[in-house]
Amino acid sequence: MHPGFTFEVDGRRNLVRFVLNGLFMPEDVSAFLKARREAHAKLTCAPGQHVTLTDLRAIKILPQETVGAWAAHLTDPKTRVRRLAFLVGPTLVRSQLMRALAGRDPRHTRCFTDHAKAEAWLLEEDAAALEAASRCRSSRKQGPTRRAA
Repeated sequence: MHPGFTFEVDGRRNLVRFVLNGLFMPEDVSAFLKARREAHAKLTCAPGQHVTLTDLRAIKILPQETVGAWAAHLTDPKTRVRRLAFLVGPTLVRSQLMRALAGRDPRHTRCFTDHAKAEAWLLEEDAAALEAASRCRSSRKQGPTRRAA
């Protein structure tokens, strides 16, 4: 099965969604990375400040050389993202992905089987930041709080 991928950029939420399928060979990783650069060019946030959701549920087992190509990409400091979530099934691909992610900070990279949970985790930090900013704006409108003596 030939490899394929699609991507969608949600600029409002600084979120890029990728869906990969088929059998990826090392040379196919290069084509994906080109598309990734195109997706990132559509973002308006600072480099590395976006979040990415990558759906790997339709990926077939990966040749060892392909796992190595992904690992080189995923551990390259120039390609870091703020948060990276993967949708995976209970397959060997999940184990291969974990090997490829060995050099990444686990606080910023996670695997999920549920799309909604993955996206919620990616965006939770943004939601908390927006809520804090909203509280700050709200308190400025109300003026200073007085304390009883």
